[in-house]
Amino acid sequence: MSDTGPLQSLYRVQELDLELDRLRDEEASVPDALRAARAQQERLNNDLEDTEITLEGTEKQIRGLEQDLLGTREQITRAREEQEKNAFDARAQSQYGSRIQMLQERAEEMEEDLAPLRERQRDLTGKAGGLRGEHRALRPQLEELEAQDEARIQGLRDQGEGARQERARLVAGIDPRTVKEYDLIRKAKKGLGLVEIRGGRCTGCNVMLPVNVQQKAAQGKLPPVKCPSCGRFLIKLG
Repeated sequence: MSDTGPLQSLYRVQELDLELDRLRDEEASVPDALRAARAQQERLNNDLEDTEITLEGTEKQIRGLEQDLLGTREQITRAREEQEKNAFDARAQSQYGSRIQMLQERAEEMEEDLAPLRERQRDLTGKAGGLRGEHRALRPQLEELEAQDEARIQGLRDQGEGARQERARLVAGIDPRTVKEYDLIRKAKKGLGLVEIRGGRCTGCNVMLPVNVQQKAAQGKLPPVKCPSCGRFLIKLG
């Protein structure tokens, strides 16, 4: 490698940046087992929430019907009491009898409506209990996987600490404007802000470079020479 001074340091900075990029990508990659456990937990949470909402609606229907049924039975009781006190002839007996019959039929209809609702309530209560059980059973496994992933991430961050420290030392010795422009180019150009000239070509975009651009880039002076095609800084190595 030729002595390119600040550009040589910047080239090393880019090597470190690429390594740090790799570590960050690896950090962001969630292990399959953890991803599956999280998805299972989310599914259980959603299923339990839906089940509890449906159960709440069913119980509300049951309470409403039970209240109506209780009121109807009270009406039947009052009607029978009134019948005993006030029905002194056949006509009155018949009128009270018809009213009581109507109320009894209404009560029977309510009881018939309540039966499937109570069965549904039992089913939903059982389902909710089962989902809670699955959730409890999953929790230790998920917590262990989360702990393992935290340790994995911390390991990756520790692994990159040396690179970050070396980068900081190198950057301190390079013109800040050059570093800032390099960072902007690297961000815009898929991680590469500084590329090698090889065979007269820019290895960033593969364009053939004019001879004067190659010669100037080979001097390694600041400000760095840019590729006229892709705009990356150019460096001549070896």
